[in-house]
Amino acid sequence: MVVENGAARIGKSIVIRGEVKGAEDLTIDGRVEGTVHLAENRLTIGPNADVAADLTARDVLVMGKVQGNITASGRVELRAGCQLIGDIRASRLAVEDNAGVRGKVDLSQATKTGEAAGVQASSAPAAAPVTGGVS
Repeated sequence: MVVENGAARIGKSIVIRGEVKGAEDLTIDGRVEGTVHLAENRLTIGPNADVAADLTARDVLVMGKVQGNITASGRVELRAGCQLIGDIRASRLAVEDNAGVRGKVDLSQATKTGEAAGVQASSAPAAAPVTGGVS
């Protein structure tokens, strides 16, 4: 029986300059400069990551530093302590308290036929921030 190991990983000591493409989930904890393209998969920017790249993925979770634009067909989540300098284009956005963001946000509705069905203008706002913390 074969067991999947989960997401591919770029470790803390790895430096990549150029284009990263793939068809599986990816976690980046090192340095990436250039572009990252995972059209149908999840991209996680770990807390130790230092990314200077434009990012394209289905879902993007940012916990580290990103300088570049993010395009997601699904959700972008910015966790507490992250630093983002760049524009975000996504269907949904969640921002925790103490997440640093400098750039523009475009929360356009999904353009795929299957995803667009059932989306109403009266639904809950897509830009509602998620607040975190312990009370």
